[in-house]
Amino acid sequence: MTVRRGDKVPISIQEHMAINVCPGPIRPIQQISDYFPRYTPWPEGTPSPTGQPHKLSPLDIPHQAAEQVDGADDLDNYDSDDGTSLGTLEFELFYDQEKCILQCDILRAKGLKPMDFNGLADPYVKIHLLPGACKANKLKTRIVRNTLNPTWNENLTYCGITSEDMAKKILRISVCDEDKLSHNEFIGETRVPLRRLKPGVRKHFNLCLERQIPLASPSSMSAALRGISCYLKELERCQEWELEERGRILLSLMYSTESGGLVVGILRCAHLAAMDVNGFSDPYVKTYLKPDVEKKSKHKTAVKKKTLNPEFNEEFFYKITLHELQKRSLEVTVWDYDLGKSNDFIGGVTLGMNSKGECLKHWMECLSSTNQRAEHWHTLTNELPGSTYTD
Repeated sequence: MTVRRGDKVPISIQEHMAINVCPGPIRPIQQISDYFPRYTPWPEGTPSPTGQPHKLSPLDIPHQAAEQVDGADDLDNYDSDDGTSLGTLEFELFYDQEKCILQCDILRAKGLKPMDFNGLADPYVKIHLLPGACKANKLKTRIVRNTLNPTWNENLTYCGITSEDMAKKILRISVCDEDKLSHNEFIGETRVPLRRLKPGVRKHFNLCLERQIPLASPSSMSAALRGISCYLKELERCQEWELEERGRILLSLMYSTESGGLVVGILRCAHLAAMDVNGFSDPYVKTYLKPDVEKKSKHKTAVKKKTLNPEFNEEFFYKITLHELQKRSLEVTVWDYDLGKSNDFIGGVTLGMNSKGECLKHWMECLSSTNQRAEHWHTLTNELPGSTYTD
């Protein structure tokens, strides 16, 4: 057979199978991890796995040392576990019982999950009080660009948080990634029951973020889903709040024996539900002393433009005897003013002998302690009283 210069000599299949064949014991195939060993303490008198790669094989590692490597492997892989792969969030909570204020100091996050193409994220934190209307009580921090270890050091404050809220509410803290081209992406969250806090004591948290999907409302859940045992506790908790929260209002009541009437103070509102497309409302407050057959008991505050936390500091007076007042109830409603169309109902609350909880307590305090001003925060709900007028 003639072979030209530069051409490869053809090799038969028999010769090909005979190449590089040498007798001897079969050696185990080395793993890639054998060439990149972990640096862990190694027992004396045994060969170290950090030697030359070509001298290392799985058979060279003694059984005792292999157990130590497995233990070290578990420790090293802890940071990449599913529970911590989303990152950690550090924050502090403080509850001032006298002022009914809950302070949330969002400090920093570490090791967040990359969300952008550059391997980084544009994270921010938003907080909600559950159960309740998320949009009405949502607070959030600024956005920190291009980082997986952001530092915020921001204070987010909830006003009107009562002791009853602290016993039942849960603070949901979510970390999200801001995306200008599409919707913002969820990174992870953590939830803190407010009952874990002691009034006047600042508590520090450093928690791992979790993948947690909010539970659907009971009305939107199927019968089969209600039967799943893992959802029963959350479902029972949600059923305790059948009405949607629309914010908080700070009211003051005082029965003046000198003037012979009830003095109602509309001080301020907090975290009202947004009713306009700009994310705000133009709120004002109306009060009625029911029953009101002649419809003459209405008082109305001024309208505060483009705000969800308005301050009114207005007082209204109702001429009435203390005996007659015990048969009446005070209806307070908050509205969003709209020019040229009907105003939107934001929320309301009723105080009287037939009320419950904080409303009944406030009303009884007013009747029993005359000439003394009593201030309380109340939760606004989406329940519209049937006899309320929208003018």
